[in-house]
Amino acid sequence: METIKFGKYVELAYEIFVVDNDGEASVFKFTPERPDAFVFGLDQGMIEGFMKRIENLEQGAAFDFTLAPEEAFGPKDPNMIMEIDKSIFNVNGEFDSEKVFEGAMVPMQTSDGYRIDGLVEKITDDKVTIDFNHQLAGETVRYAGTVITVRDATPEELNPPKHHCGGGCNCDDCNHGDCGHDHDHGCCDHEHDCDGGHHHHHGEGCCHHHG
Repeated sequence: METIKFGKYVELAYEIFVVDNDGEASVFKFTPERPDAFVFGLDQGMIEGFMKRIENLEQGAAFDFTLAPEEAFGPKDPNMIMEIDKSIFNVNGEFDSEKVFEGAMVPMQTSDGYRIDGLVEKITDDKVTIDFNHQLAGETVRYAGTVITVRDATPEELNPPKHHCGGGCNCDDCNHGDCGHDHDHGCCDHEHDCDGGHHHHHGEGCCHHHG
């Protein structure tokens, strides 16, 4: 029976929960029809705790584990909260208030091409304060599911495009952003046309309008 190890193509069906003193709340669910698919070990951004828990599991095996913040997405980092020039979000000379408002998730793009989401915390006359912490930073996270597929990866799967979204979350669907990955990137560009969530944890950097 094939087991999960480096270079294996993996499909998982599982549910993700945020756990606190009041119980747990479901964040997202991957189904057998729409699993989380990735090549194990290729994405350097996969959370180590997640990798350790699923490594060596066989196809058909069930798993249920909980990661403390230190094992998952880390604590909230105040350095990830940035003030950005309000003019970055101008469209045709006007501030894009329809998409950029307090409480909104704003899609951005880093200088190396990775898409990220930030939570708008405050808007002043000339600045927009955005929290770029991962949305699950500081949270205890539980994963419960089943290994659907384990097989040798194809040459194409072993050489994916620059960004691959598997191994813990889906780029566009997880409403808490990245559920199994943690990355650090630099500058970001505003990109009004992006949608969905992106599960990258990124560092400080400058922001530029992405026209």
